[in-house]
Order: sequence, then structure tokens, then C-alpha cells
Amino acid sequence: MTEVRGNRFTKYFPLLLDALRSTDPTPMRPAEARAWIRARIDVPLDDLTRLIKAKSKQTIFENDVHWARFYLVKADLIAANKRGLWGLTSQGRNTHLTPEDTWDLYVRVRDANRPGATPDEEDLPAPQLADDTGDDEAYWFVGAVWEADQVARFLAEGIWENGYTEDQFSDLVRRMKPGDQIAIKSSFTQKRGLPFDVRGKPVSVMRIKATGTILENLNDGRKVKVAWDRPFAPRDWYFYTYRTTIVEADLESDMGRRVCAFTFADEPQDYGWFLERPYWAEKYGVKPLMDVSGPSVEQTDIVEEESLEVEEEPIYTVDTIVAEGCFLTTGELHDILTRWRSKKNLILQGPPGTGKTWLAKRLGFALVGSNDRDIIQSRLRVVQFHPSLAYEDFVRGWRPEGDGRLALVDGILMQAIEAAGSEPDRPFVLVIEEINRGNPAQIFGEMLTLLDDTKRYRSEAIELAYRRVPGERVHVPKNLYVIGTMNVADRSLAMVDLALRRRFAFVDLEPRLGPVWRAWSARCGVDDAILVEIEARIGALNAEIASATSLGLQFRIGHSYVTPELDEVIADSKA
Repeated sequence: MTEVRGNRFTKYFPLLLDALRSTDPTPMRPAEARAWIRARIDVPLDDLTRLIKAKSKQTIFENDVHWARFYLVKADLIAANKRGLWGLTSQGRNTHLTPEDTWDLYVRVRDANRPGATPDEEDLPAPQLADDTGDDEAYWFVGAVWEADQVARFLAEGIWENGYTEDQFSDLVRRMKPGDQIAIKSSFTQKRGLPFDVRGKPVSVMRIKATGTILENLNDGRKVKVAWDRPFAPRDWYFYTYRTTIVEADLESDMGRRVCAFTFADEPQDYGWFLERPYWAEKYGVKPLMDVSGPSVEQTDIVEEESLEVEEEPIYTVDTIVAEGCFLTTGELHDILTRWRSKKNLILQGPPGTGKTWLAKRLGFALVGSNDRDIIQSRLRVVQFHPSLAYEDFVRGWRPEGDGRLALVDGILMQAIEAAGSEPDRPFVLVIEEINRGNPAQIFGEMLTLLDDTKRYRSEAIELAYRRVPGERVHVPKNLYVIGTMNVADRSLAMVDLALRRRFAFVDLEPRLGPVWRAWSARCGVDDAILVEIEARIGALNAEIASATSLGLQFRIGHSYVTPELDEVIADSKA
């Protein structure tokens, strides 16, 4: 009986050699090689979507290319010594396979390395070679709305395009590589029609509209060519969502891996798993009605957020801070926020009465973009340090339960870390009042190292003094911002060591008695003559305090002591 001369994956032998030849001598990533092939032939849709076997994460096409690579390595046409990269040997550079050459190579290698194998082996997973270390493809979630929904155009033209005309997101677009997976999404909040019951509370939703593989990056910061997958009915993912226009999924995060499995491998979302996470459990306070993804439901009460915006339009800005009675200029406030965003940790220090705590909270509102009570309750937390505060209170420690046993309880810092990690593209704020009234080194413990802006990576995670499970490691996410206040006049306070100073940016607040303060106070009904007298007397007193050898600048009197509250009306200026 004559042997059938061909199987499904042998057609990729010459194509894979041509793909690697296109960048030779620079080797290719496996995903990049597959993308090169997809851009040049029509791969059957079934091969792109059907998995090689149940519970496998590899499609037929991916498996076929790996089979081709296996045979070409055994034939000494592809090098086997580049971990995670595919490159040609000297013999492979000069080899151009005809259909007859391809089949002869397959039979020769098969009989030498896989005796008894038949063309049916194409239905089996490709063997792993010693240098196989998995692929390094990235997973991107992108928006597609500006002026109008661009999804249909993107699918028709085989592209995705950054809608911003400026350089916004251009660096991220340039990082996209051939072979990376890409999904078009929209983000919104929803109250009703949910496949679980959260008692009418709004839930973040991310709707997946299309998926595909990046074929080519034009390196203009705007456009990539994409091989889009077969169209499908949009699918909704809940809780852990991406709201910014372009996001690269964090595969080191359990939540990031789950959203990628849902999006690109069609795995159902386990709502119960999310609702049992500490952050979501506290936010919704309910158990799910069902634990696996069900069919799509009618979408009602949806508030669309998708537009050409980074996220929700902020309703609280530095202009709001000035309008509420801050005597710093908007430029000064912008500079402070810029330093905070860069360093991640900031301390406002100054004499008493300079509005440190007042300003710290409002800078937090501006960073979050809102002072809405419900939003602030979940995204901004406030704690005050004092001499009796300990690591067990602030980070994690054992606490008695009602049954007489001890339970390991997370402090406010670990709660803030959990919250920030659950919504990675939204800023979360921790305000620490009187940060030097306690012993910062003792209260922070090993977390002081993790607060460093250069350590905010999962790879920098370390074990805590108290672990919930053996080997548990913790890191501080990049979207958690810490702001502290420090009274420089109180000599009873602990000295702030260099380790803390190195990890925080410091901003000095001064007494602000001047034209802006007078205008604010006059608006509240204080006579101009009284204001001039107050400013003169406090100015003279502060000059004396500053020049006194036993006192100094840190003991000056701040403006808060003589500043009316917002909307306060002074009936008698002399009272």
C-alpha cells in the first residue's frame, strides 16, 4: 500500500524556514514565527480556534507549527540551543524545500526518531524539545471608540489603531509584537441584569468584542496589523476590568491569568471566586448565586465609559482644591501631584496649622478624581500613627476571635494592597496622619522596602513576618499611593530614619498669609482692616519665633488658625 505523501503540518516546513530566514541571523520568538506564517497564507479558521485536545491551551495551528519545528530541528535546519527563540542553522539558511524534499525529510526524520509513527500523529501534541521554555507572547486589551465605534472597520481592514493624535499610549503601541494576542474591549458599569446578585450595587464590566493575533507593528506608535479571529457574540467579564485605552495583561497575577483565559481560551468566569476575594467581599458583602459563567443576559442600566479617554472624567481636580480654600497655586499643586505619581510615596511636612492633613486628603481626592463618598470609601483610606501603633495593627497580626481562638487579621496597609491589586488601572490612596508620631520602622517592618517605587513589581515580592500560607509572598502594586503628614514642631516625635526618607518625596508647607488668604477671608465677611492687622501681627510673631535660638522656623504659626471654613460667614470680625 502506497503511503500518503503529506499530512497537515508538513506544509509548514518551508514556511517556517522562510519565516526564520526573514530575520536571520536574528532568531524569532515562536509567536512571531506563527504571526509571519499567518500573514502569508490563509490558515483555516478551524485550525485557529479548535484546540488540539480537551483542556489544552494550544490550537491546531500552533501545534502544527511546533510539529514542523520539531522535525526541522531533528533535520539540523533549525538550531536547538536558543532558549525561547527559534533560529536557523548554517545548513538551514541554504535549504529551500520543494514538496518532494519536504516529504522525504519528514519520512527520514520520522523513521529515525519516531519509528512506527504515522501521518495521524498530527492529531497528537507536538513533542517538547529540551530548549522549549514556553512562549513570551503578551496579551493586550484595547479600546476601539472615538467619534464612533471602530470595531467593524478594524475587522474589515485587519488592523487596530490608537485613536489619540498626540503621543499618548504611543510607547505601549510600539511595545506590541508580532504574535501577541489582542482583544477589543469596552468598559462600563452595570446594576441590573447581572448573572449574580450584588443587591443593586454597580459592578464593573468589560465586554470582549473581538480577539486576534498581531501580525506586524508599523512602529509609528499608532497602528498594528492584526489577524482577527472568527467573529463571535460579545462576552462580558466582571469585577477585575481594564478601563484605560490600552492595557497589557499582568500574567503574574491570578486575576490577570483568569481574564486572559476567559478572553482568549473561552474559559468561563468563576464569579464565586471573585466575590470571595477580600476586596470584593467587603465591597459587595454577598455570596454569588452561581459560580460559573452562564449565558448572556439582557443588558440594562449600563453606564458606558468607553470613549477616547484614559478613564472616567475626573470631577475633583487641583482647581477644586483651590476653590475649597487652598492657598497654593494650581501650578504648585500640579507639581506636588507629579512628584507623588512618580515617587508613589509623599510626605507633607511643616509647622502646625499649615493645612497638612487637609491638603493630604484633597490631594488624594484629586489623584482618585472624585470626592464621592462611595468611591472614596473603597479607594481612599486614612490612618493615624501614634506611639502604641504596632506592625500587627498596620500590616498583619494575630487577633482574638469570638470563640477564644486567634485569627490572622490584615491591617489597613494589607487591605489597601488587596484593594489596589483588585482594580489595577485605578489609583488607590492611603493617607497616614502624623507619620512620625509612631515608630515608622517598627510599624512598616519589611513593607518599608516594598513601598520603594523601584520595588513595585511582583518579582520583588517577599514573605511577611506573618504568612497565611507557607511561601506566601506580597508586593505593593504600582497603583497604591501613600501620602503622610509630619509635624516638624513636635519634639516628642520619633526621628524619621534615612530608610523612610529615601522612599518618600518631601514637600514643605509654609504659613500662607497674603493676598490669596485675605481674599478668601474677606469673602467670608472679615473686614479688610482686621485682615491686615492679623497678617501683620502673625507675621511679626513668626519672625520672632524663627529667630529664637530655642525655637526656629518649625515653630511658626500656620494660617489655618485664622482662616474661616468653606462657606463660613463671619458676622463680627472682632469677636
